[in-house]
Amino acid sequence: MPDFMGLMKQAAELKSKVEAMQSELDHVEVEGTAGGGLVTVKLTAKSELKSVRIDPSLLKPDEAEILEDLIVAAHADARRKAETVLQEKMQSLTGGLPLPPGLKLF
Repeated sequence: MPDFMGLMKQAAELKSKVEAMQSELDHVEVEGTAGGGLVTVKLTAKSELKSVRIDPSLLKPDEAEILEDLIVAAHADARRKAETVLQEKMQSLTGGLPLPPGLKLF
């Protein structure tokens, strides 16, 4: 029979580590780019949009649609990077602890 108290202790430790990581993720920023760096967006690792930088050459009325597409692409790039950071942190946090597939800790 598994050591129930040991499992409870591990769960409590994991919970406190997850809470600390959530706080840390507010300060981790990733940057996504599109159009060869003409559009750049910054997100927190929790996918909160922090900033958008647009090269002045794109600020022409007849290129608005291109600019809109590049913003979406840069955001998607930054979001993928944020998800990678999150996965890496979760993997290091949980170590060898077997968690059910699809379990969302936050």
